[in-house]
Amino acid sequence: MIQTVEAVIDEQGNVRLLEPVHLPTARRALVTILEDHPIAGAPESALLSEAALADWNRPEEDEAWSHLQEAQ
Repeated sequence: MIQTVEAVIDEQGNVRLLEPVHLPTARRALVTILEDHPIAGAPESALLSEAALADWNRPEEDEAWSHLQEAQ
């Protein structure tokens, strides 16, 4: 099972989890370093997914999904 938990990393690289994690055995983990001050109003998840979703930011996509837009 993949689980995401928030953590803080200090200047020496020590990782401190902000919530308890209980695992049956040792597990591998990935660490993503986030900006200290994210862009105002933008959730970090939106910023992290921006590159992956950039392919959908095209006029063809807007046209293909336009029938779902509310009538103006």
